[in-house]
Amino acid sequence: MSLLLEEYPTLVYDAVPPSVSDPEDLRLLRKWEVAIGYRIFAALHWGQMGDGHITARDPILTDYFWMLGYGIPFHQATIDNLTLIGPDGQGVDGPLDAGINTAGYCIHQPLLAARPEIVSAAHTHTGYGTPWSANVSPFQAINQESCAFVFDQSLFEGEMLEVLSTEGGAAIAAVMGDTKLCILRNHGLLTTGFSPGEAVGWFAMAERVAEVHVKATDARPISDDAAKEVAATLAGPTVGWRMFQWLARDLVPDPSVVL
Repeated sequence: MSLLLEEYPTLVYDAVPPSVSDPEDLRLLRKWEVAIGYRIFAALHWGQMGDGHITARDPILTDYFWMLGYGIPFHQATIDNLTLIGPDGQGVDGPLDAGINTAGYCIHQPLLAARPEIVSAAHTHTGYGTPWSANVSPFQAINQESCAFVFDQSLFEGEMLEVLSTEGGAAIAAVMGDTKLCILRNHGLLTTGFSPGEAVGWFAMAERVAEVHVKATDARPISDDAAKEVAATLAGPTVGWRMFQWLARDLVPDPSVVL
């Protein structure tokens, strides 16, 4: 393997995700980002009741994806305790004794199938994303970070809070379309990315935006033109990945813990 995952790469101002051509290296990098992502969620006290999932499409078996083995606390995530799940919902590698996260499979499998261009999706129940979703309303341009989403969001208005079938996940995927954020009615936030890091970075930023929306009850949005100026620099996929890098360095200072 040519990857060096025992430490984080230097984070320069315009850093972009690494270009990895070897499929085995890319598999390892995606699993590493998933494991770091779960630990970021844990450090933020998200998913403490097992409510959440981060996935990564396998670069070799492209209709399979990796997700934390069921019953493993998020703060214990490593690349070795991720489970590889096939399109039929069967685990084929990694920890299998406890089964798989059924809701995670039912949401992520149809979404990844419908969006071949994306690699990852992230969802968990949070202190602001979930209450904001109960308003059944999209984000508005009321703070800087919200401009990354206001032109790239969707709103799933179905009352399906327990996603127990891939048909349910397909309904979410259909509403989400090609957006990077879907606000799930009375349920919370769902983000996607071209890498697991990007999906996690967008999720954390969306939660910050939800907090502003919950707290600023009489906010006045800026104009669409002003919001588009901000979005021009804040909405691109590399920004989500860089947010992940900042979070990882702060909340998971030693990346070797997931190896």
